[in-house]
Amino acid sequence: QVHLVESGGGLVQPGGSLRLSCAVSGSLFSFYTMAWYRQAPGNQRELVATIAAGGSTNYADPVKDRFTISRDNDKNTVYLQMNSRKHEDTAVYYCNAEITYKPSYNYWGQGTQVTVSS
Repeated sequence: QVHLVESGGGLVQPGGSLRLSCAVSGSLFSFYTMAWYRQAPGNQRELVATIAAGGSTNYADPVKDRFTISRDNDKNTVYLQMNSRKHEDTAVYYCNAEITYKPSYNYWGQGTQVTVSS
């Protein structure tokens, strides 16, 4: 019922920047904790960044000080600004929405490919 659609993926050179967007359907966006995950070939899916309904953020160590997560509740959209891109950032990036106190409210997008290459 709730759909998440990622966009903005593509090819970027090392050191370059890219912004991902995730549009969320429905009327409960402002209640969700939003997160970005990524999965590289041969690796498990890993958490990249989260932003709570109240706006607090946290980041995984490999992307700390390079990536920024933000949200616009008026547009039902969460963003991931990725700066100083590294080859190791190559992965499929997934958007996730959940309500912490309601575990059944957990939704995933289909992912968007990000490739860092020279």
